Order: sequence, then structure tokens, then C-alpha cells
Amino acid sequence: MSFKGIVRELKDIKGGIRSMSKRGVEGKHWLSRNRSHISPDVAPSKPIQQGHWANLPPELLLDIIRRVEESETSWPARTVVVFCASVCKSWRDITKEIVKTLEECGRLTFPISLKQPGPRDAAIQCFIKRDRSTSTYRLYFGLTPSEDESDKLLLAAKKIRRATSTGFVISLVADDFSRASNTYVGRLRSNFLGTKFTIYDSQPPKDDAVQHGSRLSRRFHTKQVSPRLPVYNYSVATISYELNVLRIRGPRRMNCVMNSIPVSSIQEGGTAPTPTSFPQCSNEKSSPTLVSEGKDSVVNFSSGDQEPLVLKNKAPRWHEQLQCWCLNFTGRVTVASVKNFQLVAAVDPSLNISATEHEKVILQFGKIGKDIFTMDYCYPLTAFQAFSICLSSFDTKPACE
Repeated sequence: MSFKGIVRELKDIKGGIRSMSKRGVEGKHWLSRNRSHISPDVAPSKPIQQGHWANLPPELLLDIIRRVEESETSWPARTVVVFCASVCKSWRDITKEIVKTLEECGRLTFPISLKQPGPRDAAIQCFIKRDRSTSTYRLYFGLTPSEDESDKLLLAAKKIRRATSTGFVISLVADDFSRASNTYVGRLRSNFLGTKFTIYDSQPPKDDAVQHGSRLSRRFHTKQVSPRLPVYNYSVATISYELNVLRIRGPRRMNCVMNSIPVSSIQEGGTAPTPTSFPQCSNEKSSPTLVSEGKDSVVNFSSGDQEPLVLKNKAPRWHEQLQCWCLNFTGRVTVASVKNFQLVAAVDPSLNISATEHEKVILQFGKIGKDIFTMDYCYPLTAFQAFSICLSSFDTKPACE
């Protein structure tokens, strides 16, 4: 039997996988959108009975998983890599050691990939489906929707309207938007006019960032949530839309201040924050600035002493024959819409940044059909940040158009 066949055989032996590890539930959730999410980046709290698969020689096991990881490069075939991490602790440790970050390999694997910067050379191509009846938005991995409904769900968001603002709660699954759930990954909140949005992450952008442990600042009672869940909202970015007071013709104009990403990240040799696991506990000692926001506890996270990265929408050109504003979306956008945009870095010319980086499209979003939009992003944005920016475009902004 081939190495690939050995791993695929594991999916058929359901009883064996359940007895070997409760982590198999997480692997199936990440593929089938099960409500019960347990991250493979966090070790289980209870001891797990190891099966005979855990007794494979480490050298052989390393070779098996390495070959599987190299051969299965795209979904849905890449599910076998997740299943490897769901077998037992030894398989999980080796799989996590072999699977590189999204920036390095360009492959989405574990849920933490959604919080890691995209690749530098090529964009991650996704699409968003909007459901007007339920006010939900789903982010899928792939070029376009498939006919057999085998698209890979990455993130889902639900729009929540309030008297003074509009918000979006973002989750790993499409049927649980509770902020007390371990599927909660962040949220987006607007001001009264819908011209300014703030992105809140459920975890700090860096692994070495410490969290608060004050009893008075927790979002929920300790008995309500898992002890591994963060109890803070980390303010990582702000999105601003310019008011169109004079009613000048043209698309929306926006600026995104990525407080958690330093501008040096797009320079040669620069790096962006890259978490490698979800937080395991919420009672660590802390240092960031805590700001009270109603019932929530918000940490204003910054890029330190360095200037934050600022993104601006790329200016379109007016097409005389078509009588419309045009941008080159390289065939990824087919329907004209005021929501369509491309974001590039807005940097000081004095900085040592090449002209190609100035013109490089970091995020593009546009309409391809009724309630279907494309979203392509790359380094230094993460899927979560890119999705949040695109969600802000769905809110009504009469003062900006």
C-alpha cells in the first residue's frame, strides 16, 4: 500500500480514530463545518489513549507525513494532512513541525492559517457568498463557486444592526456566531454614519504578546467559556471611508490603518506578525492598554515603535468610451459595483520601498454575480483581516457615494 493510501485508510476506520484521539472531531469540523471546534494547535486537556498507529517509528512517520504534505497541495485532497494531525499526539506534533506557515508554503491547512499573512509572490484567491435573508456572509477558498458544493468554508460573518452602529461577528463556522463560542475569531464594528470601522481580533497578532488576566475585565464569566479562549478584543485595524460632501462622481475612497502590521513589513527583509497557534489560556499576566467599550474589554494593539502600515484604494481611471471608472482586476471582477476596490500600500516616498511594492495590489474585492464576490489577498494581510475589510464595503454609506 502507498504512503498516501495508509493515511486515507484512516478515514475509513472511524472507530479506531475515535479511540486514538478525540482530536479527530476537530479535523472533521474543519472540513465539514461541524459546530464543535477544537483547534489542532492546542493540546487536549485530558490524557488520550494512544493506539497502535502512535507506535510507528518516528523516522517512518516523519517520512510518511512529509510525502503526504508535499503531494496533497490543494483542497479537498489536502484534508488528509489535517487527518494526520487528528490521529494522536505524536502524529499531531510531527504534522505541525512539517507544515510551514502560509507565507512560506502558500497552502491553507489548519485554522491558524487564517490568522497568518498570505504569501508574498502570489495571492490567495477566495470568494464571498452573501445571504440577504439571514444577513450572513461566507468566505470560501477557491476561484469560483463549484457546482457540487464542495467549496471550502474559511470564515463566516453575521451582520448585526444596532441603533447606533452596525457590526459583524466573524466565526469559523456558519451556524454559531456566539462570542462565547470557541469558534469566535473576531468582529467588525462601525460608527453611527458607517464611515469608520474597527477590526477586533480575538487573539493578539503575535504569539509572544501577553494577555490580560484581570477578573474585572473579562467579557464572560469563567464558567461560560473554555479556559483556552481569550477574553479580550484586540483592536488591530481601522477602516475609514472619506465623506463625499460635494457629491463628486467616482468610487468610494477608503484608508485602512493596520495597527498590528508595521510598515517595515513590506520593506526588503521585513516581517509581519505571524501567530503559530491559538491562545491556550486567558489568565496570563498582561501589559497592553485596556480600554473599556461597554460590556467588552478592548486592548489597543499596536506595532510598537514603528509606523503602522496604511492601505489606500487604488485610484481608478475614467474610460471615455465606456463612460465609467475602470480598474484592472485581471479578469477576477466582471460586474460594475460601487463596492469594488483594490488596496495598495500608502507609504512615505522617503522610505526604502521599491516602486513595485508601491503599486502592488495587496487586497482586491469585486462583484462577479448576484450576491457573489471575489476576494484576493496576499502578504502582509491575513484572511481574517482581508475578510473584515471586505465586510465593511457591504454596509450602506450614502454619505460616501
